[in-house]
Amino acid sequence: MADKIVKNYTGKGATVTWDSKLCIHVGECGRAKGELFETGRKPWCDPDTSSDEQTLDVVRRCPTGSLSVVFSDPSKGETCDPENTITVVYGGPLILRGQLDIQDAPADAPALKFRAALCRCGMSRNKPFCDNSHATADFSDSGAVGETGTPLEDTGGALTVAIKQNGPLRITGNMRIISGSGRPAWQGTSAVLCRCGMSGNKPFCDGTHRKRQWQDN
Repeated sequence: MADKIVKNYTGKGATVTWDSKLCIHVGECGRAKGELFETGRKPWCDPDTSSDEQTLDVVRRCPTGSLSVVFSDPSKGETCDPENTITVVYGGPLILRGQLDIQDAPADAPALKFRAALCRCGMSRNKPFCDNSHATADFSDSGAVGETGTPLEDTGGALTVAIKQNGPLRITGNMRIISGSGRPAWQGTSAVLCRCGMSGNKPFCDGTHRKRQWQDN
């Protein structure tokens, strides 16, 4: 995989940071209304073109944590969504939003505390994070969710993501899983989710990784 590139775009009141290793080019930033990001312009990102509120809004649209922002006024920084959600993207990754605590998340990627895209095709070279390998891999899944889980007493709080070597994601905390069609499908406080791409019960793990001796490196 290409070396990591981190670029800082500094304005009078804010610095926006882009992390290449987390970016999967969803395009939410470039398509956002306004002048914060403009393809072909140098610099591509200019925080002085937008208010702090607009800047934060656009940065928070990035689903992977590739974009983050620091304001000179620390009270304006990003906060987590009030509800922890996991969206099973059609043919793509798991998109997590909320109060995230991801095992071994790099310290220099602060937005991973709020937003992340985790590989579920088993082919990423940046595991546990998605790197768009699903687009060229033989991976096909609509993101349907058949189970419903158990009722939640709360929707927030820490969502802990543990990564089992050569195995699934073990996630604990209040969470809601959103199907690929956008339906709130499952809720609960503990889930074991497939990341090898081979489970017959996606997005949940069914032990296929053991049968096929899947390796995560």
